[in-house]
Amino acid sequence: MTTIAAARATDIAPGVSPRLHRIARLASLTVLPSCVWRLLIALGVPMGWGPGSDLHHSYYPGPASLVLLFVCALQEAAGLLSLGLVQRWGERVPRRVPGLGGRRIHPVVALVPAVLGTLAVTGITLLGAWVWNDTNSANPDAPTGFFGWVFALTYAPMLLWGPLLGILTVAYARRRRALG
Repeated sequence: MTTIAAARATDIAPGVSPRLHRIARLASLTVLPSCVWRLLIALGVPMGWGPGSDLHHSYYPGPASLVLLFVCALQEAAGLLSLGLVQRWGERVPRRVPGLGGRRIHPVVALVPAVLGTLAVTGITLLGAWVWNDTNSANPDAPTGFFGWVFALTYAPMLLWGPLLGILTVAYARRRRALG
């Protein structure tokens, strides 16, 4: 086993199955396609939005790009927090953190945001999918054709994020309760 592989193996919390670890990695990756799509807009790449839209390529790159970069960073950070439900740093503060390193994290500190995140992400993505056609058909500047499909395909993986986070949250609660 390589040093990197050994380090990754020790990062997994005790009692986490390989299946749950794969689910956590998948959950953290579900946000990536929509962030790539947003980053392309921030760079000024035309993505099919009409001139009446705030996402039209003529506004980018520019000050509005910072908003898209911030949203991407926030979304990616939230996605990566899914990994905390299966890794040691979700149960103990890493030793390298001054003043807090090595302290046990109370399960409620992880479970409350995880439950709220599961409910919010599931609700938002399902609502978005439900009204997708109505919203786009009402907006003449929304992407259509090829760009409409690219838009839909980059956001579709996010439909999995909430349910996957829910699975991880339940597993985390059970594991932490079993460990005491």
